Amino acid sequence: MAMGVLFTEFLLLLKLVWGPLVYQQSRIFVDYGLERTRQNFQELLIGLGIGLLMTFSLFTLEGLLGWLEFRKQQVVMPRLILEGLASAVGIAFAEELFFRGWLLDELQRDYSLKVSLWVDAIIFAVLHFLKPLSEIIRTLAEFPGLLLLGLTLVWAKRISSRGTSLRYQGRLGLPIGLHAGLVWGYYIISVGQLVKYSDQVAPWITGINGNPIAGFLGWLFMGVLALWIRKRSSMG
Repeated sequence: MAMGVLFTEFLLLLKLVWGPLVYQQSRIFVDYGLERTRQNFQELLIGLGIGLLMTFSLFTLEGLLGWLEFRKQQVVMPRLILEGLASAVGIAFAEELFFRGWLLDELQRDYSLKVSLWVDAIIFAVLHFLKPLSEIIRTLAEFPGLLLLGLTLVWAKRISSRGTSLRYQGRLGLPIGLHAGLVWGYYIISVGQLVKYSDQVAPWITGINGNPIAGFLGWLFMGVLALWIRKRSSMG
């Protein structure tokens, strides 16, 4: 509830103050990449599919290697899928508008594209560690995965900048979709309790606390995705 109120205030400040008064931009959300176009929506769906496929592929590989076993569903799947989709899209929309919309725009006004890329990704990863020190230490393995994810999402936004001026930042559809797809897939598996780890390998390989982004295999998958997205991006 508190985060929802804060995000609403953030949207209002962007719309009523930051855009028209600070930068004289009447369509600040469009400038950040929230275009109401068919192409942006299609890119969101593509990203959603890629993120979902990547998540399920990772868990399927772990199952084939004998590192986990799939269990009978513990909850009603249609409801779980819809709840997961709503939560994932909401989280992705909020985080991408903030990190790849507002923050990236502010960075690129004063710094090079490369510096903006890395600073945006580092801030994205660091702000996910606003928790007690003991919890930071326990979940520190998440940091490389979050950093890779942050880089990937900036590159994903810059894919739609190909052939345009550097000032044009691109659309947010693809990064929102990718982010949502990854969260959605993990939500279904985690909340649905669909897997049980066999403990054949150390948690740092499969992921601390079952979180794939906090393990070596998750880093590997994210690295492959990052390289593929970067290759398709118009800017490094």
